[in-house]
Amino acid sequence: MTLPPSFDPARALALARETLNIEAQAVIALAQRVDVSFVRAIELVLGIPGRVVVMGMGKSGHIGRKLAATLASTGTPAMFVHPAEASHGDLGMITGTDVVLGISNSGESEELTAILPLIKRMGVPLLAITGRRDSTLGRHADVVLDASVDKEACPHNLAPTASTTAQLALGDALAVALLDARGFRADDFARSHPGGALGRKLLTHVSDVMRVVADTPSVGPDAGLMDLMREISAKGLGMAAVVDAEGRVVGIFTDGDLRRLIEKTGSGADLRALRARDVMHPNPRTVRPDALAVEAAGLMEASRITSVLVVDDQGRLLGALNSNDLMRAKVI
Repeated sequence: MTLPPSFDPARALALARETLNIEAQAVIALAQRVDVSFVRAIELVLGIPGRVVVMGMGKSGHIGRKLAATLASTGTPAMFVHPAEASHGDLGMITGTDVVLGISNSGESEELTAILPLIKRMGVPLLAITGRRDSTLGRHADVVLDASVDKEACPHNLAPTASTTAQLALGDALAVALLDARGFRADDFARSHPGGALGRKLLTHVSDVMRVVADTPSVGPDAGLMDLMREISAKGLGMAAVVDAEGRVVGIFTDGDLRRLIEKTGSGADLRALRARDVMHPNPRTVRPDALAVEAAGLMEASRITSVLVVDDQGRLLGALNSNDLMRAKVI
């Protein structure tokens, strides 16, 4: 690989630090300027029954797409409409129950300003995130959020850098304030992200991943030790539940218990006379089928066990869950 002769590693590092400092200062300045207009913007969005329709051109459009996605995933229905496409039919996507959020640093993006009179004529409220309150976008807007910056991080003060960072931060602040006002919780977020790690943790219940009772090793209290071991081997869970005549769990016996029993009694001892009730651990750890799988994982970790029995409200055996089941479901 041949590097251009103008490349200077020291200058690259200096520019990186300067860029980060300029953009950080732009965001800090935003925090100091947030005022009653921000509250009015929140009230306006909360007061409409429809969606937030986000619009922006160029780099502001990229920020707008991200903001629409963030709003939609945090409880505020939103969509992005490209201003140029709006002039050619997509304006029909906007209804009288919506609010439009226009994003433009200059406030003079031609494709956006061309449709502002039409939006106002429809009676649709208009929010603006702009660096110029006195711009065409600012004058048309019902509420203006000031995203102005002192300068861009670009050495030529041309490429949108600090200004788009300010737009992004202000949009995120809007989304966070809205989700809080709506009482949006972590499980609500999970329902919007069922394929993600958080979704799996907050939406997957024990009943979704457990082994059913037919696949769970179990014996009665009077079963002989050899029958107990055969049941464990046949179903491959490394343990067996001990249940009474009504199917209620009264104990558990594991491979580890067998090793400890042999160490205690000696390898030459005759264990055939032992019954399940003699060797089981009473009152084993159990979970309900409606518990979150991540809660079962926490119980297993805290108790240093690899399997847990699943029971109903009366303590009757319904199945079992082990760490391999949780890993397959990507809960852990």
